[in-house]
This record gives sequence, structure tokens and C-alpha cells, in this order.
Amino acid sequence: MYFDALEFLEDERAAWRPYEALLELSDADLSAPLAGAHGWSGRDLMAHLSHWQEVATAVATELALRETSPIKVAADADWDARGDEINEEIRVAALALPLDEVRSRFRLIPGELRGYLTVVPETRWLKNTEYENFFLAETTDHYEAHLADLAAVLAAATPPAV
Repeated sequence: MYFDALEFLEDERAAWRPYEALLELSDADLSAPLAGAHGWSGRDLMAHLSHWQEVATAVATELALRETSPIKVAADADWDARGDEINEEIRVAALALPLDEVRSRFRLIPGELRGYLTVVPETRWLKNTEYENFFLAETTDHYEAHLADLAAVLAAATPPAV
């Protein structure tokens, strides 16, 4: 359990930092599906993480205004009903976007989430076990769960020319 938002936000930022290396990869390096990343490409990983951060941002936006989040309730129910089918929809939808758009979202959404969390009263998320667990699941725990995918994408990338 976190005692204050700053501690959480610092940990989240530190856990996110390794993923920023994806922004430096070429389009080709981000586009190749990899066995070591459950068949996902770097692009897929970026879209996946951005999507769930975006859901967390929407929940934070609601919590800034009210005690509970209907978006969280709906997202939880959808996940319980469909699970990984949602992740496949995220992947397919991201393929329809220009890679520059995927990169832009990946660059911007994490900061937006952090920004919204700074205005949510701590009693609504950090001191509320249900919401604290939700934000951990969509940030630091989620990042940790995908570290092997990140490592596979970065290991397969073409080294920059010297």
C-alpha cells in the first residue's frame, strides 16, 4: 500500500522508463511479430500498454469528479466476459493506425495518466483498495508482466549504425 500519491507516481514513472526505448526503434523493428513476445510485435506491445493506460486515465478522470467510476465497472465486466479477446481487438485496431499515431499515443498517454492522478483525491484511489489495485494492475504490475516481451522486442531490434 502506498502512503502518498507522489510515491506511487515515482514508482510508476520508474517502471515505465524502460518501455520508452521502444520509441527509438525503427518502423521495421516495431513491426516484426516475435515468438518471445507471444507473437506480438513492438507495435502491438505499445498499443496494448497504451490502451490500458488510456482506460486508467478515463477512470482517473471520473474519480477526479466522483467517488466511483462507471468506466471501471464497465471495463471490469467486459474483461470478465471476454478477457484476452479484448487484447486481440486492441492489436487489430492498432494495425489500422499509422505507426506514427501508435508512437504518439505511447508517448503521450502515460503522462496524461500521471497528470490526472495528481488531481484525484487520494481517498478515491490510493486509500481505496479496489481502485489502488486497479491502478497498480494497469500500470506497474502490467509493466512488470510485459518485461519479457519488452526484452524480446529490444533484443530483436537492429542495432543502430555506427
